[in-house]
Amino acid sequence: MEPKYKRILLKLSGEALAGDKKTGLDYDVMTSFGESIKKCVDAGVEVGVVVGGGNFWRGRSSGAMDRTRADHIGMLATAMNALAVADALENCGLEVRVQTAISMPQVAEPYIRNKAMRHFEKGRVVIFGCGTGNPFFSTDTAAALRAAEIEADIFFKATMVDGVYDKDPHKYSDAVKYDTLSFNDILSKNLAVMDSTAAAMCKDNNIPILVFDLGRPDNIYDACMGMNIGTVVK
Repeated sequence: MEPKYKRILLKLSGEALAGDKKTGLDYDVMTSFGESIKKCVDAGVEVGVVVGGGNFWRGRSSGAMDRTRADHIGMLATAMNALAVADALENCGLEVRVQTAISMPQVAEPYIRNKAMRHFEKGRVVIFGCGTGNPFFSTDTAAALRAAEIEADIFFKATMVDGVYDKDPHKYSDAVKYDTLSFNDILSKNLAVMDSTAAAMCKDNNIPILVFDLGRPDNIYDACMGMNIGTVVK
């Protein structure tokens, strides 16, 4: 079977990396993601990954700390996650490079777009850490930015829900799932898919978003193959 997409940008939340523990890292969970990503790479898909940091740091929500400093700590949390995911993927037999938006040459490459493209050509997975490198931007916005820069065919937003609903399905039993949405729907209905900056960036650069459940890791592979899962925003 031929994959539907040649190059994808996969956003993994920090919470997803923690598994049932909710905080920290669950190596078995990360390995299961790695096995699915390897199937994608073996099928010929080029994979870029952006990681969140919510399993280590959510300082912004307390309001007690200076926002810029809190965001810088969050960026460092994503660097830890990027290194951990790289290790799990390498143990699955993948070649991986970590690039960070904040310079830390002892542990990762600096983010250089042309170098990332070269890694893709060589069949390597590239993990992007430290968000955009700037405070006040979420890792969803970083993922949208990287998706545009690497010319990804689609932005995979892997979450803990199997798509986009009109209201929180964990709280409301009558929540209705959407199969497809427009970017205008996301922005006008204030649906909790991602922040408006990320949605607007994908809209402006004509990058579709697929929101799907990571509770079943093979959904990553199934999505690459074009199977009908989750909610498509386009």
